[in-house]
Amino acid sequence: MSTIAASMLTNGLAQKLDYPSTNRVDHIDEYHGIKVSDPYRWLEDDRSKETGEWVKAQNDVTFKYLDKIPFKNKIFLDLEKAYNYPKYSAPRKKGDYYYFYKNDGLQNQAVLYRQKGENGAPETVIDPNKLSADGTTRLTVFSLSKDGNHAVLGFSQGGSDWQEYQVMDMKTLTMLADKVEWVKISGAAWQGDGFYYSRYPKPEGSALAAKNENHQVYFHKIGTKQSEDKLIFEDPANPQRFHTIGTTEDEQFAVLSVSDRGKGKDGNGLWILKKGETKFTPIKEEITDFQYGVIENIGDDFLIETNEDAPNSKVMRYVAASKSWKTVLPEKPEPLLGAGLAGNKLFASYSKDVSSRAYVYSIDGALENEVKLPGLGTASGFGGEREDSFVFYTYTSFNYPPTIFKYDIASKKSAVFREPEVSFKPEDYETEQVFYPSKDGTKIPAFITYKKGMKRDGSNPTVLYGYGGFNISLTPAFSPTRIPFLDQGGIYVQANLRGGSEYGEKWHEQGMKLKKQNVFDDFTAAAEFLIKEKYTSASKLAIQGGSNGGLLVGAVMNQRPELFKVAFPAVGVMDMLRFHKFTIGWNWIADYGSSDNAEEFKVLYAYSPLHNIKEGGKYPATMITTADHDDRVVPAHSFKYAAELQAKAGKSSDNPLLIRIDTNSGHGASNTKKALETQADIYAFMFANMGLVWK
Repeated sequence: MSTIAASMLTNGLAQKLDYPSTNRVDHIDEYHGIKVSDPYRWLEDDRSKETGEWVKAQNDVTFKYLDKIPFKNKIFLDLEKAYNYPKYSAPRKKGDYYYFYKNDGLQNQAVLYRQKGENGAPETVIDPNKLSADGTTRLTVFSLSKDGNHAVLGFSQGGSDWQEYQVMDMKTLTMLADKVEWVKISGAAWQGDGFYYSRYPKPEGSALAAKNENHQVYFHKIGTKQSEDKLIFEDPANPQRFHTIGTTEDEQFAVLSVSDRGKGKDGNGLWILKKGETKFTPIKEEITDFQYGVIENIGDDFLIETNEDAPNSKVMRYVAASKSWKTVLPEKPEPLLGAGLAGNKLFASYSKDVSSRAYVYSIDGALENEVKLPGLGTASGFGGEREDSFVFYTYTSFNYPPTIFKYDIASKKSAVFREPEVSFKPEDYETEQVFYPSKDGTKIPAFITYKKGMKRDGSNPTVLYGYGGFNISLTPAFSPTRIPFLDQGGIYVQANLRGGSEYGEKWHEQGMKLKKQNVFDDFTAAAEFLIKEKYTSASKLAIQGGSNGGLLVGAVMNQRPELFKVAFPAVGVMDMLRFHKFTIGWNWIADYGSSDNAEEFKVLYAYSPLHNIKEGGKYPATMITTADHDDRVVPAHSFKYAAELQAKAGKSSDNPLLIRIDTNSGHGASNTKKALETQADIYAFMFANMGLVWK
């Protein structure tokens, strides 16, 4: 397609769209003396006929727009080709078997296999692709019993966070009659002839939107009905607490973690239940902002990772006999990413400027050696059991596809166990890390990835991605669907904003609650840096983020719309005054604060994407993405935001303001095909609105 044809395409798409009419109701809430209109409250009812009709009308407009982009199918085929190679998980050894996941290339779901020894013939344990006609039933949990004779398998349908647990006989690979429903925020922790799990009571009203309260812990014995499960723990006096449970490798202890994020507490309490006893004993009874996670037990003692008086975290030994604490791994200048016990060694991963470092220690904390990694990237895994002589880990970076390594504990050496069979040359791409100043002078790291030979002349189509919240770090990782974009001259930028865990708890705290504006300033400063350094220009810059990152995109769109040409707020938290009213939204109060608090309401109201859309505003070309089965950030957030954006700026903006609502999908794409379709639409929308052609 010629430049003239591309211009004609862009002009054609830029014509004023006839957005669906969205009914406004006269609904007003009062917060601390301030009246706030909520004209689209009715869109919160995901089961109503009116909401269903609105969704259909919006999708009709969006997909008609997308279908006019002539190179959209070419993008999909390019993404499909790039994605079509075998993808493996690191294996897990249990008895004589190695268990691992594999996706042959374009399968909607990865298949769980096992094989005897490292070189045995793989046999299928379960193929989730056969469980639903559209491939949207996912295997979410696979937990083997200590003897390896049984396993709990968890399933999710259509992208929902709700799970159903079943039990498999691992000798025959057949399902037993056991079935456990309404499981959420849970694992399956084996002890003897059954397992612990966490669930909510069956919701009243919409299973996808109703508030989830009274998280309960049960024990299920193999071969019995769920109605016979034993209630182990609940706290109806504090209905917005999470109660999650695990067991130690020797199954001598059940470990209960209790968090109270609904009341703004960022930490957890920790309780233990010794096998054969009926009463939990507290290790940390009071719930504060400190976090505690049991790594393993050593007899009656426990190795515990905590950030108590250590913002970068440390490992302590809780001595049960004296109820005292002993430092095993003291806090370092770099944040501790995680620690685990395997082969009677303590494996610990740290982050230095958002890149992994891995070390091996004795159980007493004496450093034995560093695990040498290929470069600046992300290493994960290092899990195993006490008697193991080796562990597996996976290493990846932006231009380094996930590669599985085997680390031999005795020789202290790593070797490639399985490398990916990709069809491109990783050496054709490069990643640089930069540190740019935010509004207050804080240096913010960002990774910039592009194809070698890129010229910094301001003309490169660029995606700036961010998150900035919940103590989550955006680490270097490979994405096969990013390669075709880089081949088109694109640049991918991942900014490590405050609010994450990149530099420990202090970095997190600088992007929380009353300081949330720092996150938006960090993201805006990244855009200004990219433009100033001529990686791109405002007319070639797209911003993207999902969930808390969707909130990020919505907020900066309101604050600095002129900086961006295209925006992709995905499954975002857009109504900051009512987020805690749905499913487990109350859990986010610890990070955001709450509109119930006068001081926090003032800050939330000042940046809430829904409440700060400007009448007659000139917004970037926007495609909001969400899904009908998202029961984490309910789609009502995106519905109300889209309706308000179209109502206030639909006539004044020269750019399309659309919402794409996926069906039978959730907080993330529920299968491979949907993920590729969504990404193809994103790239097509981006290129068309930048006046570019995908060649």
